[in-house]
Amino acid sequence: MTGIQEADHHQSVSLDLLKQKMADFAKERDWDRFHSPRNLLLALVGEVGELSEIFQWKGEVPRGLADWKEEEKLSDVLLYLVRLSDICGVDLGKAALRKVELNAIKYPASKQYTTDSDGAVNMSD
Repeated sequence: MTGIQEADHHQSVSLDLLKQKMADFAKERDWDRFHSPRNLLLALVGEVGELSEIFQWKGEVPRGLADWKEEEKLSDVLLYLVRLSDICGVDLGKAALRKVELNAIKYPASKQYTTDSDGAVNMSD
């Protein structure tokens, strides 16, 4: 999974590029035999747990996360998700866009949204 120098660090990286890099990485190491959906999902959950642990006792964290050094943990989560979607035959980008469209229908911008004391979101006109 070399080739970081190939990409300009200021350009966006596509999900297709990540998918190909992850597939190549696994193939070069003969890891495809270990990359079942179950194994990848469990690895993903483990990485999400590690990421959650970083935030566990911090309360609300501001946007931007200045001085944050945990980009690698976010990357681990993304890479396992990309690999899982590839193994499951799901086009993650298209699935995400469909989900955004469904959420736009479910939660129209013309409505107002509030949160009650229990944290539940309420929608009104």
